[in-house]
Amino acid sequence: MEGEKFKAVCSECGEKCEIPFNPTEGRPVKCNDCFQKGRSQRDSGRSWRKDIDVTCAECGKATTVPFRPTPGGKPVLCRDCFGKVKED
Repeated sequence: MEGEKFKAVCSECGEKCEIPFNPTEGRPVKCNDCFQKGRSQRDSGRSWRKDIDVTCAECGKATTVPFRPTPGGKPVLCRDCFGKVKED
């Protein structure tokens, strides 16, 4: 049994497609072909994850994190300060 499909336009190739989830406004959607193309590039050993340079909100030390912090979001901590918070 296949679930409900939703109509969308692929943000990569511009083709109309159907996807298995309701697209959220402002978020890119890929058709199955473009999605698979991106997956095969990631699986071919190409590193897609890039560490982001940040400053720890607690101690001010320069560090990196494996995600892009959200402006106005939660404070970003270095590994040491994050460990101290987890201990509390």
